[in-house]
Amino acid sequence: MGKHGRKLTAAFVRSVREPGLYWDEHGLVLRVKPSGYKQWIQRLFIHGKRRELGLGPVRLVTLAEARDAAVANRKVARAGGDPRTKRRSTVPTFEQAASKVFAMHRANWTDRHAGQWMATLRTYAFPMIGGKRVDRIRSAEVMGVLLPIWNDKHQTAKRVRQRISTVMRWAIAQGYRMDNPAGDAIGAALPKPSRVQKHYKALPYEEVAGAVATVWRSDARLSVKLGIEFLVLTACRSGEVRGTRWEEIDLGGGEWTIPAKRMKSRREHRVPLSARAVEVLAEAKEHARRSEWVFPSARGLALTSMDFSGLLKTLGIGAVPHGFRSSFRDWAAERTDAPHSVMEAALAHAVRDKVEAAYARSDLFERRRVLMEQWAEYLAGRGAGNGA
Repeated sequence: MGKHGRKLTAAFVRSVREPGLYWDEHGLVLRVKPSGYKQWIQRLFIHGKRRELGLGPVRLVTLAEARDAAVANRKVARAGGDPRTKRRSTVPTFEQAASKVFAMHRANWTDRHAGQWMATLRTYAFPMIGGKRVDRIRSAEVMGVLLPIWNDKHQTAKRVRQRISTVMRWAIAQGYRMDNPAGDAIGAALPKPSRVQKHYKALPYEEVAGAVATVWRSDARLSVKLGIEFLVLTACRSGEVRGTRWEEIDLGGGEWTIPAKRMKSRREHRVPLSARAVEVLAEAKEHARRSEWVFPSARGLALTSMDFSGLLKTLGIGAVPHGFRSSFRDWAAERTDAPHSVMEAALAHAVRDKVEAAYARSDLFERRRVLMEQWAEYLAGRGAGNGA
């Protein structure tokens, strides 16, 4: 029990400021230092001798996690073992720990985020620290992972650092280490990145129809060609298109509903489909009758990002899939009288203006339907902006 006479609570752990030792159960103790630093320790007998184990700082290890660790340690000690030895002998490598963290969080992540989370670690972290035990990784080694990409791929580097940090926080909670080598310690040591912002390669909107025609003249898989045209027609993100399932499509109503878990905004998004987009889907349905995916790969799975971007690169088209969203946005701004809110909603961007947001909740979907039909007509050489 705590110095205050009862079991600790999460609220007490957050608020306590007075230096001292605060006891919980199973030998678990909250130590508050004069500096304000709070850490978990456990006092228990190992082979007849009283020992003290560090379980990590409060800012990284919750009360519940500390209790779980304390119970596990006491069971080992009562069975005649040494939890310190057990901990050392079972310390996972960084790659093993990352896999455990991934499994814990996967259910709450979108498919896109889950794929990117592991892909960045496999590409940048695992080759350098994947085989090292999590208790032996130092800040200098994390710096070695980040520095080669810190300026040229800064956003990617930030994500890699964040994901390494997440794995290390898990390691602290498990009692494998006391500090986070990807945390504040390396913040000051990393250089300030260049302020030059890189944009997605995009085509002038006048060249988009020609690019789609080039795709159709290629010998690529039909589902890839259909998928790229559908991506252009809807101005949606590559992952949203590639991950489309038939259950999301209402062909009769000309509507595609992307579930929240697949959206960057984590909110459900309805996409009005132009007549040409419906034709593309009808052809896709005829081509892939037995697949749950609208645009399946040769193995019957969802297409990968390289299926789209690789084809564009092979064909010499100077754009990446995401760039077609910019082309659409430029066309809408320069060649139509669509309100800003309609254009932003078509791209599934958040509307920050309160008046526009209120308007968006009423008839914006039908306004977007008109805009997407105009875009399809323009691409076919019949609509807004042609000949201007």
